[in-house]
Amino acid sequence: MKRLSGWDLLLLSSETPNVHQHTLKVAIVDTTGFEGEATFDAFCDVFRASLDVLEPLHYQMVKTPWRLHRPIWREDAELDLEYHLQRVQVPAPGGRYELDAVIGTIAGTPLDRSRPLWQFFYAEGLADQRVAVIGKVHHVLADGVASANLMARTVKGFDTGSGQSRTSATSAPPTSVEVVRFAVRDHFARLRALPSAVRAGLIGAYRLQSRARKRDRHPELAGKFKPPPTFFNQKLSATRVFASASVPLNEVVALSKGLDVTINDLVLTTTAGALRRVLLDHGEPADQPLIASVPTATDTSPDRISGNALATMLVSLPVQARDPMERLRLIRTSTHIAKEDHQLLGPTLVGQWLEFVPPAITRATFRWMSRREAPNQLFNLIVSNVPGPRERVTVAGAVVTEFYSVGPLAAGAALNMTVWSYADQLSVAVLADQNIFRDAHELTEAFVGAFTELLRAAGLYR
Repeated sequence: MKRLSGWDLLLLSSETPNVHQHTLKVAIVDTTGFEGEATFDAFCDVFRASLDVLEPLHYQMVKTPWRLHRPIWREDAELDLEYHLQRVQVPAPGGRYELDAVIGTIAGTPLDRSRPLWQFFYAEGLADQRVAVIGKVHHVLADGVASANLMARTVKGFDTGSGQSRTSATSAPPTSVEVVRFAVRDHFARLRALPSAVRAGLIGAYRLQSRARKRDRHPELAGKFKPPPTFFNQKLSATRVFASASVPLNEVVALSKGLDVTINDLVLTTTAGALRRVLLDHGEPADQPLIASVPTATDTSPDRISGNALATMLVSLPVQARDPMERLRLIRTSTHIAKEDHQLLGPTLVGQWLEFVPPAITRATFRWMSRREAPNQLFNLIVSNVPGPRERVTVAGAVVTEFYSVGPLAAGAALNMTVWSYADQLSVAVLADQNIFRDAHELTEAFVGAFTELLRAAGLYR
């Protein structure tokens, strides 16, 4: 048995019928060099051969009797691959738009909590001898860093010829007595950690307030907890749309070096430019900065393949700035403040405190939030930037040519933009509410346009 962390529990308890908490991983695969015939059955065989190195896929949620404690993981559940591995057809002509429509449909269906919380879809019908593998994995199982590490382990397993099938035996589910004993031990362990969490909270709050009093004022940045209203900040439906695009990574790196800024700052600047265009196209004012929730990892160990080790920074997105270089300047100021506050408060403090929030309170709060006809009170959207593999992944001769990932939406915030670097490209994926965005490609196209605008402003456009 394995415990859920405070962040794990938050992501589990915040799921409602209209606010799903699964993430999507999408690999576009060129099957030209595949060793054999590229079929769904062949995919199942290759996947089955990798299960020895994919331990988290055997985790299954187990409730504690009478809800005495948070749920726990059973680590060796048996898998029904007829449920977990599905086959879907991409309509003709099998291009990006048709595939993205299929992914949006997949995103709109929650995972079955009575089973291990994942599914993979083998998408046929793409042009040019390509297929897509679409992973739907609950966020409680893995965050971005854990997912990237799991992907690396999978590829290593293929390269080293890991066994042809899972050989470790599954065991019977834990008994109620075993679960209760586990819960009691965990309760006592958490109580012992409470004094240090209180002490860390007091110190962090004092540091944060002291620095805020001394810091210069920046009226051009968004005020904390004051996200302006937009058309995409409203109650969510259960349906989703997905869109993807990419920009050359070498151009991103050249721009980062030329302007002496981080890639993350470039991503946020480009996102601000894209959102400015989308707001204006929808007839909305772009005269106030938006607020992005930017997840950041607190444990980047290459050995971590499950769970969530997160913190969240609130960053001002200067959509009111017409000039892309001015947007970049404001982003640098905003991210500097956000990172400083993050360190002063303590990167792991929120996670420490989440250990002591009762699951019933979390569930009730998020159910109420998901039903409200109101915008999110903390931020306008979620923006993530995750570094992925720098080399192309090859599996049995087939080459993964593109890779996309995107996280879930939040109550009152119907937009998530996730950027992954993969091989020679910077991949951007958008997930949005279908009732608000009929076609999310307006966002990805605006992102590519905003990046080109930034290249021109820096004198690097070719």
